[in-house]
Amino acid sequence: MYALPLPRLLLLTFAWTSITLGPVLSHAVKSPLVSRDNDAQCSLTAAWPPGQGSALVPQQPQTDLLNIISQIDPSRIETIITKLVSFGTRHTLSNQTDPVRGIGAARDWIASEMRTLAAAARNGTNVAVSTPSFIEPVASGILFPVNITNIIATIEGTDEPDRVYIITGHYDSRVTDLDNFTDDAPGADDDGSGVAVIMELTRLMAQMPPPRATIMLGAVAGEEQGLYGSAFFAQQMVEAGKDVQGMFTNDIVGSPKGDDGFVDPNSIRLFGQGIPSTENASVVAERESIGGENDSPARELVRFTQEVASNSGTGMSVRVIYRADRFLRGGDHEPFLSAGFPAARFTEPHENFAHQHQDVRVQDGEQFGDLTEFCDFEYIQRVAKVNGAAIWSLAQAPGTPRGVTIDTSVLTNNSTLEWDLDPSPAVAGYEIVWRATDEPLWTSVIPVGLVSQATVQVVKDNAILGVRAVGKNGYRSPATFPFPA
Repeated sequence: MYALPLPRLLLLTFAWTSITLGPVLSHAVKSPLVSRDNDAQCSLTAAWPPGQGSALVPQQPQTDLLNIISQIDPSRIETIITKLVSFGTRHTLSNQTDPVRGIGAARDWIASEMRTLAAAARNGTNVAVSTPSFIEPVASGILFPVNITNIIATIEGTDEPDRVYIITGHYDSRVTDLDNFTDDAPGADDDGSGVAVIMELTRLMAQMPPPRATIMLGAVAGEEQGLYGSAFFAQQMVEAGKDVQGMFTNDIVGSPKGDDGFVDPNSIRLFGQGIPSTENASVVAERESIGGENDSPARELVRFTQEVASNSGTGMSVRVIYRADRFLRGGDHEPFLSAGFPAARFTEPHENFAHQHQDVRVQDGEQFGDLTEFCDFEYIQRVAKVNGAAIWSLAQAPGTPRGVTIDTSVLTNNSTLEWDLDPSPAVAGYEIVWRATDEPLWTSVIPVGLVSQATVQVVKDNAILGVRAVGKNGYRSPATFPFPA
């Protein structure tokens, strides 16, 4: 987890209530305000604003997805984290040639394990493991030129190999002093937990028939020193012309217990950026003028994830946070956002700061340090299920619709949307989704068929609308927010 020198100043919050999905879980939506007039004609949604459509029911895990997430093994997660901690320190500047201590030993072990998992692939799945490296010169957090290596497992898609979805965790670690590359820095939670998620999903997805789009699972380095490995990864995707439609980093996903003693074992936070940092001033002004500040590609990605991964199959509720990250912190999703890709960050719900960026010590009777004993392996198992649900659902669905516009040329109480028709034969049709402007999640859906334009009975001044694609296999894409034509 990269520590920022200055606080972030984005302060957006939402009040939530819960509709129970099961004995523990909930799908977070705001309570509708139902008309008190018995004669009121509120169409099918019964909430304000009235409009065409039916209530949106969250996508449930299909059989292929359940086959993946049901096999995630907490004992294997524990073994991975224990092994990573055994290397003493994984500081980016630590020893790279010692076979048992330092980041070099950790790198070689992860790469070897990933290649073993790739070699066991079946059902026609091709898993290629690469170790792209670069020399980072002296810079912030880099005391001397150093080799930084990422370990990437690529599961190539069958239908659209250039459409890519990425999950990462970082395998480097640190202590209190960022420049201290010799003392033990166990990094069990930060971020052995994230690496364990990546490795376990690689194992299981290698056993499945290949997805429609490409999935990349990466253990990256240089995060603590300044997001260097992730920046290199994002730049590689840009240079290769890859269509990265979603990226997640898992950073500090190892425990549901905060330093205040509060335990939230069935929640994982997912941070999503608002207005994209890559948009120029005129686009930002237009986005704000039409109320689209909460409908960036990153926010559509986190909405999608909340929908497909908060259910009994994962045992978790995805808690969407309308921020790019926590105060004073940054993460490996940021270089992807800067490259123009939708990206988001998973982090445990209540952190214990005595177990992050700390020298291993006992002080005033309290144990400091990022130790294995503070990880909850069954919690990490559930986090891995959430990641699996998100990435597999994305890769099996059609791509996110492009060229989505809304007609604002005339005054009307209907809304006309238009989009580019996806040429893929796997697309069954499209749906227009919508919600009240103060709702965090899509609440209503209107199937419109295999068309590139539709007019619906929803007042665009009163609602936020979007378009999503539906695959013949039943998987649905994230929605795209329309700009005026």
